[in-house]
Amino acid sequence: MFGDARGPESQAESETGRVEAFSDGVLAVIITIMALELRAPLGGGFADLRARLPALLIYILSFTFIGIYWNNHHHLLRAARRVTGGVMWANLHLLFWLSLIPVLTGWVGRHYRESAPAVTYSLVGLGAAVAFTILTMAIIRADGGDSLVAQAIGRDYKGRVSLLGYAAAIPLAFVSPWIAYALFVSVAVMWLVPDRRLSR
Repeated sequence: MFGDARGPESQAESETGRVEAFSDGVLAVIITIMALELRAPLGGGFADLRARLPALLIYILSFTFIGIYWNNHHHLLRAARRVTGGVMWANLHLLFWLSLIPVLTGWVGRHYRESAPAVTYSLVGLGAAVAFTILTMAIIRADGGDSLVAQAIGRDYKGRVSLLGYAAAIPLAFVSPWIAYALFVSVAVMWLVPDRRLSR
């Protein structure tokens, strides 16, 4: 009597829209927590500002990191046709890794010269990249090998390079945290170049 009169396409858009809206809310909270962790310089001079510069730079890196995932996640879900239980769990898996970023941003900002924070930050970066790959695979499995997502992703060279960069950052952070930070910046710059595979 009160059945859903929407067509299959409308239902699919509703399902993906709910997942996207939930994810957007979580990402907004993550960014808010990071912003609240920022501390003003203790004094009013440029020397005081310089003392807070490492924390500000890692905040910018983390903000960019979250922004890249938000952008790609948006296009990925817009191209998806179905949301299965596997897709929802894969999406939560990605959000879990991203939710760890605020606490690590604060830790790295305070101890940026130490290896342990840089290694842990790299591990979380790798975890998030693997989780996004799993989410992509789950959507392709739900939609089929001939789906829009499958065609757009293709061989996913950028995704593979990202995984390699994050994986390399883990051992190299023991050599020097600055190498790990440089790898993170390099991956971020690569993704800042517009990727039109899914937006098309």
